[in-house]
Amino acid sequence: MSFRYEFRLSGEGGQGLVLAGKIMAEAAAIYDDKNATQSQSYGPEARGGASRSEVIISDEDIDYPKATYVDLLLALTEEACKKYYKDVKAKGIIVVDSELVKNLPAGDYQLYKIPIIKLAAEKVGKALVANIVALGIITALTGVISIEAMEQAILARVPRGTESLNLKAFHLGLEEGKALTKN
Repeated sequence: MSFRYEFRLSGEGGQGLVLAGKIMAEAAAIYDDKNATQSQSYGPEARGGASRSEVIISDEDIDYPKATYVDLLLALTEEACKKYYKDVKAKGIIVVDSELVKNLPAGDYQLYKIPIIKLAAEKVGKALVANIVALGIITALTGVISIEAMEQAILARVPRGTESLNLKAFHLGLEEGKALTKN
């Protein structure tokens, strides 16, 4: 049986979701030796407008780079959740920022509400690393990409001088994600 997992990271421009998608794809393809593809789209406004990054990971060739049956949706804004939750397949996962997404969709999936941006600001010291906190949560919830591969990809992609800050954010996300799976 072949393995295929589709992620959609959504929110607004400036939240680092394209970078997060690139980190995920590189972690899977370069460090975990899986097939991966990443695509992205922005609203016409770019920063502050709609933003989405999609990552597909498979053990076979990927013939279409866009997510069609989303296994995990990350929604950091109300607009993103409303727009994309319908694409999540049955028994899939939706992760929302509980501070920004108040209207939660009903459906046959697991829904996790976490104050991702607030956690980044309060526990790491910078809201800017919320995307990396989210990567930790996603890694813990799915197990699709190894922790070690994610750490290596983060270190390879984040700006010089921010490595320890970003690893702290990732590990905070891992802790939060692991706590969610225990409930």
